[in-house]
Amino acid sequence: MLSRGDDYPIHQRPVPLADAGSERNFYDRYYFNAYSDDGGVYFAAALGVYPYLGIMDAHVFVQRAGVQHCVFASRALGGERMDTRVGPVAVDIVEPLARLDVRIAAPELGLCGRLSFAGRSAPLEEPRFVWRDGPRTVLDLTRMTQLGYWQGELQLDGETIVVDGWHGTRDRSWGVRPIGARDAQPMLPASPMQWFWLWGPTHFDDCVVHFHSNDDAHGNGWNRQCVLVPTDGGPVRHLSQPRVHVEYREGCRQIARASVTGTLADGRDATLTLECGERVYMQGAGYNHPEWGHGRCHGEFAVHGETRDCRALDPNDLAQVHLQSLTRATLAIDGERTRAGCGVLEQMLLGPHAASGWT
Repeated sequence: MLSRGDDYPIHQRPVPLADAGSERNFYDRYYFNAYSDDGGVYFAAALGVYPYLGIMDAHVFVQRAGVQHCVFASRALGGERMDTRVGPVAVDIVEPLARLDVRIAAPELGLCGRLSFAGRSAPLEEPRFVWRDGPRTVLDLTRMTQLGYWQGELQLDGETIVVDGWHGTRDRSWGVRPIGARDAQPMLPASPMQWFWLWGPTHFDDCVVHFHSNDDAHGNGWNRQCVLVPTDGGPVRHLSQPRVHVEYREGCRQIARASVTGTLADGRDATLTLECGERVYMQGAGYNHPEWGHGRCHGEFAVHGETRDCRALDPNDLAQVHLQSLTRATLAIDGERTRAGCGVLEQMLLGPHAASGWT
């Protein structure tokens, strides 16, 4: 089955690009976020392709005053991966690795807009993520992350919101992860669930910081990185053996503040500090949504809208374990001025984590 992508010299196997292979859980996804300077408005969008399932879906929301206004869409893929439109939601690659547009046209659901993203620096390829549950590979994926500025407009229930230089992040990831319906027959013996994930893309005036950590049950980072990327094209600076310290809100596992400390190649110490503010739950972007999760089947075509008051949600509800918090940040490097910035801290924390006192 030929598709438009076959006219580009991007093949890695002697088959057409539409060939889905044998991996049911293969996916290819865009994710975007943007937030106003005062943190009052947050925008997110995700568009995913699931070749083996024959599905493309999109999830968009705007959160204002703690209330999420969501639009979800799903369609049959039809073997054409280059057409990145799902009903009222579309992603356009204006300049690869530099500029992308996101378009929404769902006036009947109260949400429209066109936003343009421009990277402040080149995307950073994160270390490959491979995670196994016993003998089974659950995750095997690559992600690139890019921080940038947004321009454009959103229309929310007929009101125009001007997006003029908002900070934000976009990522692209592809590989294997659980998608669609759950396995009808789980593997035996069952393993206790453990997952500790932090992701903190952060903006400063002359650099951006890429930080993430996947920890095991003991609190050791099995995939952890903190990288400082100058926005003038200068060399990136890695923090060697970054150490993470987290403080939690009382009575729950939601993070109140976090710090990452490490040593630069020249021997100087550096510390990234994140103070968490407004919380944004990722169900609005499809993550862990009970009906509109990524890769779920809704027939040939479907569109859905919903709203949720995030401030009314129970912070201990397992369904809301995946969230982002808007952050105010500082970056302190020996011998340099202390920088102030902003970003998000994403968290998904399940099961034991000895470093946090959870056993």
